[in-house]
Amino acid sequence: MRSGTLVKDILREITLSLRPIVPRASREAQLLIMRFLNVDELWLIMHKNEEVKNVDKLFEWVDRRKNYEPFEYITNSVSFYSQEFYIDKGALIPRPETELLIDEIVKKVDDKNSEMTFVEVGVGSGIISIVLAQIFKKAKFIAIDISKEALAVAKINLNKYNLQKRIELRLGSLLDPVDERIDYLVSNPPYIENGVELEFNLSYEPQNALFGGAIGDEIIKKLLDEVLRRKINLFSCEMGYDQKDKISHYLKNKNYKELNFYKDLSGFDRGFNLEVQN
Repeated sequence: MRSGTLVKDILREITLSLRPIVPRASREAQLLIMRFLNVDELWLIMHKNEEVKNVDKLFEWVDRRKNYEPFEYITNSVSFYSQEFYIDKGALIPRPETELLIDEIVKKVDDKNSEMTFVEVGVGSGIISIVLAQIFKKAKFIAIDISKEALAVAKINLNKYNLQKRIELRLGSLLDPVDERIDYLVSNPPYIENGVELEFNLSYEPQNALFGGAIGDEIIKKLLDEVLRRKINLFSCEMGYDQKDKISHYLKNKNYKELNFYKDLSGFDRGFNLEVQN
């Protein structure tokens, strides 16, 4: 039974409903209603006695959240690198840690006006290529994914940021769809070991974007093989926290110039940069 249709009553009811599910129920109630009404926090504070229309639809969102569906899929919105992107179940929800991958790439390229060719494998929602295209304004981008659903999400974001002419989306596996010379390969590939039990909310996300094989690092190793075979100058890649030694060992005795790893804000190994000697 609805306690009312005023903002203050709905906030209270959503908070009580979500309290057994999320640790910050009151905050999430605010975020849900702000997204539903397309308003900011100041509006919410100033309009506690405002009547909300279409309340049943809002509580459909609440029911979905009570079933542990990620907030981002419910609202079709995710924040990344201080920008808002469209997201849906066809693509993995971007994590804050992946912003560090962007930072690492920026460190590696001194010339922001370079006309180099970036290729991203596993484009997902498109957020990595989009942010990089905003930074490297003269670069060319080819973004690949094996999933048509993910490419559909990426296309929406490319249109939103008017980058559809600078970022070419291609359907395919790994680097199969690319014959061009690649200057910089970028990837946040699946790297979780098959069969690992994940949190229930991750069941909503595309599994082929999470699991990387029987060991977990198989896709990363295939990309490393391609980088070395094609003599791609730079490769930046996200990885699992426990894969540093495996990757170092795999590259032992291989012909490359430099390998370095970076950590996330919690101090866990999160990715690496490989520079190949041309």
